[in-house]
Amino acid sequence: MTDAAGGWAARRGRSASVVAILVGAGGALISSTQTWASAEVASAPIASSGADALPLLQPLALAALALSLALALTGRVVRVILAAVALLIGAGIAVLSIPVATTAPVSAVESVVTEHTGIAGTESVAEVIGPIALTAWPWIGVASALVLAAGGILALVTAPRWRRAGHRYESAQPTSRAPEQGPLDAVDSWDDLTRGDDPTRPD
Repeated sequence: MTDAAGGWAARRGRSASVVAILVGAGGALISSTQTWASAEVASAPIASSGADALPLLQPLALAALALSLALALTGRVVRVILAAVALLIGAGIAVLSIPVATTAPVSAVESVVTEHTGIAGTESVAEVIGPIALTAWPWIGVASALVLAAGGILALVTAPRWRRAGHRYESAQPTSRAPEQGPLDAVDSWDDLTRGDDPTRPD
């Protein structure tokens, strides 16, 4: 990694990775609540959400959201592990979503049809439904998963160079007022007290 790239990784790698994972996980979670597919049973339309079509979609998206928050606060070893998990979650959601988006399988509506009719089993459900219509949301789920996976990859690449959390704050902490700076006024005394120094104590 070049010096310029290393500098960017140290300054922006953490925030870019966390934002990408948050956006990807958030998009997947929103997608799970929207209609992915619909079909008719006895001329009655039945809609299936992303969570109905893919039961694992919502838990995986929630796990990625929680992971993104932990990623910003952990040490080097743990952040690399979390980055790898984010990559796996993103890849897993994409692998599960692509077949739904491309083939409109009966499984995409099976659970809701069973809930409404009591008919169970893929073959039995296929016999009572009409053609399955897909919305754009399965592809949005795929795109969100890819963003999530990209955030995981970015975190894996840049995590070793991230600055330690709180480093900037600690380096910016003001030091105690030196005695040679002159007499203390009321504001100086208050500032010293907030830092734990007693301005009345002799040196």
